[in-house]
Amino acid sequence: MDDLKKARESINEIDEEMAKLFEKRMQAASSIAKYKKEHGLPITDAKREAELIEKNQERVNDPVIREYYTQYLRAMFKVSKEYQHRLNSGASIAYCGVPGAYAYLAASKLSGTSGLKNYSSFKKAYDSVLEGDCDGAVLPIENSYAGDVGAVMDLAFQGPLYISQIVELEITHALLAKKGTKIDDVKVVWSHPQALSQCDEYINTHGFETVEHSNTAVACKELSESSEEGVAVIASPENAQIYGLEILERGINSAANNTTKFGLFTRAYSKPSPEAKTGEHFVLVFTVTNEAGALAKALNIIGSHYFNMKNLRSRPLKGLMWNYYFFCELEGNINTPDGEDMLIELKTICDKVKVLGTYFFTKEH
Repeated sequence: MDDLKKARESINEIDEEMAKLFEKRMQAASSIAKYKKEHGLPITDAKREAELIEKNQERVNDPVIREYYTQYLRAMFKVSKEYQHRLNSGASIAYCGVPGAYAYLAASKLSGTSGLKNYSSFKKAYDSVLEGDCDGAVLPIENSYAGDVGAVMDLAFQGPLYISQIVELEITHALLAKKGTKIDDVKVVWSHPQALSQCDEYINTHGFETVEHSNTAVACKELSESSEEGVAVIASPENAQIYGLEILERGINSAANNTTKFGLFTRAYSKPSPEAKTGEHFVLVFTVTNEAGALAKALNIIGSHYFNMKNLRSRPLKGLMWNYYFFCELEGNINTPDGEDMLIELKTICDKVKVLGTYFFTKEH
């Protein structure tokens, strides 16, 4: 046991030094990225990488460890190149859907449109960040009209990514059609089921038939490529420019307070300073034992440390019947003595406690 403890202590000390050296190396890489951008040079230099691997591997005496050191060097070069690409081209952000989808609009509010990459599912967008293909993923967490997005909450609970920002996007639906189409010409409207539901009063008033599509922007794309007459779509007004359509009428959704909350998921946890103003919101996920009063105890601990609970949602734990995890958004800075004490107390009664992220809100129209 003493040998194990000593080995772990040694690894901790080495890791601490390696972290400092890694940061120093990446700072040097940023200077290289700047030089390459100024002189129009590519980020990847395969010849240079091969030379470094051949030279540096000779510094490792153990032949077996040398094999793994070569793998380590290749991984380090990959990370360095990804960082240089990010510095020179901006962050790459994943979203689910196609250009014009509300997730696309939310992502563009955070980082512009040049670095956006679309994926066919929430999981693929999430995994693109895990695998290093993207720097972040913008995924919907909750809609004020339709409620929680359970699939994203499950990814957040089970996966290792953190929420570093929240953007609230006001959902405004418009009726779009091919140029030259009049409202009186429209007989059928295409859209996502939720969008159709949110515009049901408008649809019923005009007597439109409805056809469900997987996504509002997908419906726009299909209409732009279709030869069908008498068809319109319900989607965001921004889709008109993207797909060459015409806006027949704006603001057709029945509920005026329709907002979707999107989270920016990233690999690193941004711990705010105790005085930080941008860290005054955080998400906590936790599980409790399946017994009477267990949840109440957890909530009492949170309240006793003066954190204001904005909402609390539950989701079933996969594989454990009638067991749940809790997704809780709170106001306050977790990186304070009260925050640290609260986490310590929660861990004494909860099977799992994780700070999913600290963030600030961005509200967009």
